Amino acid sequence: MKVPYAEKWRRETDKLRKIALGCDLTEEMKWDKSCFTDQKKNIAIIIPLKDACAFSFFKGALLDDPEKILRKFGQMQASRWIQFTSLKEITAMQAVLKAYIRNAIQIEESGKKIAFKQISDFAVPEELQARLDADPRLRAAYDALTPGRRKSYIFHVAGAKQAATRAARAEKCIPKILSGRGFNETRG
Repeated sequence: MKVPYAEKWRRETDKLRKIALGCDLTEEMKWDKSCFTDQKKNIAIIIPLKDACAFSFFKGALLDDPEKILRKFGQMQASRWIQFTSLKEITAMQAVLKAYIRNAIQIEESGKKIAFKQISDFAVPEELQARLDADPRLRAAYDALTPGRRKSYIFHVAGAKQAATRAARAEKCIPKILSGRGFNETRG
């Protein structure tokens, strides 16, 4: 499977790989991307994107960020990334990136864990809640979903800014919920 945008960011990913390997990390291919591990524990991954190349830390939420360069993406609780748009930018940040990698290795070796939010910590959008309250069969199907699948619906519906859009999204979710699938699943 060809990784999208991999060729566009080849020079940048090669530079990031060299930096990570220079910090005594082991490179493995995971999810069709260069993933860097320490004693078989995931530390970081390179993600070529459309408009940038990202260096992502699996436990980035625990990292010290004196440079204020780590960014959260989407609804991810643990990961943080640094986006680069040029080889020059990576070269200028090389020393900082090495310091962040060393910090990530220390965190992994210390055994620190991310305190993840539980599904009960996320509010079900009222548009989805109304449908669940109105249909016992839908409620039972929703409650039978894994926590991750329930979160996928919460995030999808809550992500709309307008109430009408949230209501429309909630309505469109019903068939997938009844089939036992998460929002992003095409089969189930």
